[in-house]
Amino acid sequence: MKWKFLNSGEHNGQLNMEMDVSLAKNFERDTALLRLYRWQPFCISLGANQSFQDIDSAKAKSDNIDAVKRPTGGRAILHSQELTYSVIYPIVDLVSVKDIYNEINLALRNGLIIYDSALSNIQLQHTQPDFKEFYKSDLNAICFAVSAKSELNFSEKKLVGSAQRKIGNVILQHGSILCGDYHKKIVDYLNIDEEKKKQFADEISATTIDLKTILNKDIDFDFLARAIANGFEDHFKFSFV
Repeated sequence: MKWKFLNSGEHNGQLNMEMDVSLAKNFERDTALLRLYRWQPFCISLGANQSFQDIDSAKAKSDNIDAVKRPTGGRAILHSQELTYSVIYPIVDLVSVKDIYNEINLALRNGLIIYDSALSNIQLQHTQPDFKEFYKSDLNAICFAVSAKSELNFSEKKLVGSAQRKIGNVILQHGSILCGDYHKKIVDYLNIDEEKKKQFADEISATTIDLKTILNKDIDFDFLARAIANGFEDHFKFSFV
């Protein structure tokens, strides 16, 4: 299988999501693709089954923050100080979607360690939470409140959150590599009372971490993108076409 790489830069939320879906629907046979991108302006993405009524759209608009639906599941994310990745991976016989999810996260981990060896302590989440119970809880509106199995943690806090969906004969997997802590402001845009906003803010602070906090320095996004690409090449044993 060939691999291709696309660093598509900064785009608004609608274009970023449309590009992911378009790449999945128009994939080249026997070819996988890694895409890296960012968000301009910042954007709240909602899971495919989540309602726009969950967020304060008027406040988001006044703060120049986009709102868009993701093609994948999960709950609200504020895409801001992050590098986002997407992978289009053909479904191959005898390879499960769970295996693909796990291998992509291992490749991401490899790339992050290439970026800075201080990230060697990144670990994959080993257990799967009970999402049926989670979605019944008060925290169900925010995506980073819980780590799914095989997502990347540092010091038991989520550093990379991912989601996956089958589209035709390929898997679309995309996710956020947190590079700063602005994502925590998602609570300001949820249609919940002030008491719950404080509860959510405390929870997301307790369950997430970002590269700037870990490394105590600003993130070089160009170098990070190259490191992630190199991590995929090293893990999957190929060179990008």
